[in-house]
Amino acid sequence: MKAFVFGLLVGVLLLGGGVYYYFTSGMAPAAAGDPPLPYERRMASRSLDAHIEKANVPPSPLQTNEDNLLAGAKVYKEQCAVCHGLPNQPPPAVADNMYPHATLMFKDKGVTDDPPSVSYWKAANGIRLTGMPSFKGALTDTQLWQAALLVAHANELPDSVKKELTPAPPPPATTLTPAPAPVKTPPSKQK
Repeated sequence: MKAFVFGLLVGVLLLGGGVYYYFTSGMAPAAAGDPPLPYERRMASRSLDAHIEKANVPPSPLQTNEDNLLAGAKVYKEQCAVCHGLPNQPPPAVADNMYPHATLMFKDKGVTDDPPSVSYWKAANGIRLTGMPSFKGALTDTQLWQAALLVAHANELPDSVKKELTPAPPPPATTLTPAPAPVKTPPSKQK
């Protein structure tokens, strides 16, 4: 029996040491372009879902109305669109270069199948080991809820909100005028 327990202990230590070596020796994928580990996506998704459920975020204290959606569109356009995109626009370059890829909120279903409380939690707290930052100190609770309501209802926005989400026109091109060449004073006139 002692030999069995000793063997089990040695096996657990070797397994733990092997896993430790795998991660600390640079063998584990770490770059955004590296392929994910087996079950990495599933485990991370389940962990995130369980954490949000455990947080027991209450439903939105705000009504889903045009005023809140318009305010949410302004916040989204300023803070979120750089990664998550705008309606009827190509995906931002940064979206595909993140791991995991940033969800495009206005393509396909986006996050319209999530309650606003899930998007609120993600925007307020951020998501570790992704590009999703926490906006808790940068935005007010009202702004976070307005943005969460916007993305939860992205497939049924009023025209005024869609108009707010159109990209700003590019600034007019400026013509650069070359600077005049410096005038050289002939050597005879220099003192």
